[in-house]
Amino acid sequence: MPDTPSNGHLLHIEDLKLHFRASKGVVQAVDGVNFDLDRNEAVVVIGESGCGKTSLGKAILRLLPRNVETYSGQVYLNGGDVMTLGEDEFRQQVRWVKVSLVPQAAMNALNPVVRVGDQVAEPAIIHLRLSREEAMEQARQMFRMVGVPVDFISRYPFELSGGMRQRVALAMALVTVPDLVILDEPTSALDVLTQANIMNLLKRLKKSMSTSFVLITHDIATSSELADRVAVMYAGQIVETGDAITFFEAPLHPYSQKLMASVPRLRGDEEPDFITGQPPSLIAPPTGCRFAARCPSRFGRCSAEPPLLAQDGRQVKCWLYA
Repeated sequence: MPDTPSNGHLLHIEDLKLHFRASKGVVQAVDGVNFDLDRNEAVVVIGESGCGKTSLGKAILRLLPRNVETYSGQVYLNGGDVMTLGEDEFRQQVRWVKVSLVPQAAMNALNPVVRVGDQVAEPAIIHLRLSREEAMEQARQMFRMVGVPVDFISRYPFELSGGMRQRVALAMALVTVPDLVILDEPTSALDVLTQANIMNLLKRLKKSMSTSFVLITHDIATSSELADRVAVMYAGQIVETGDAITFFEAPLHPYSQKLMASVPRLRGDEEPDFITGQPPSLIAPPTGCRFAARCPSRFGRCSAEPPLLAQDGRQVKCWLYA
């Protein structure tokens, strides 16, 4: 893997693009994304449904469907450009070895006819070359770590609750002790108490295992529990990044402000706000700012040309900060 200066970042992404062929045209699901992730850090990617968050996670892990039109950019992991690796090399050296995934909807991700212990042990057998006995012991350790009773190792997915299935999916992602775990909506379809338990578990794992996380979610309130930094995604692009404390106190991009205003507050009399209109088509996105048609602060330049990502401690893709 060719190396590049990465300023010590665990993950460094430059101009990442993932476009799909569809019956009506080319869907620009991920279109020129740039962001960094440090070691033992959690970056939360938030945005509306359909903005490209899940596609971004799949682009990092190179989990690509057959209808890919464009897949380009640079993805540096520990300073090495993994985009230069062939598929076999990437599978052997990166996927589930250095970067793993907790997919959305754990029940669908688990094989219903294979015991959960065997499913958690399988990555250790394939990627760490452990014997079955060693891998099963590793699986037991992961079960203890994520709070699943060890005797559940012989159960099938349908015998577990939604929260337990989510913990099993997390154990499967952690069994090879990767540097980075991508979490795609890990608390969706779970009740509020289970969501809180999962987030508390992730915080403990981040501290005890020194693992970095990319958390993909549209649940802003839940994501704030884990976030060190926030990346806001809209219409296939990152429109704002910044440290979590500063972002949640004072978001800069008009879209980020609208997102934060939509979250119900426990204190105060302000009612949740909403964003008028609909996101643009990713088949034919506007030439200027992609949020311009829905933005209350838009002016002439917004529709004429795409804004650059301004850098001043924080990054924001908006002409208001040019």
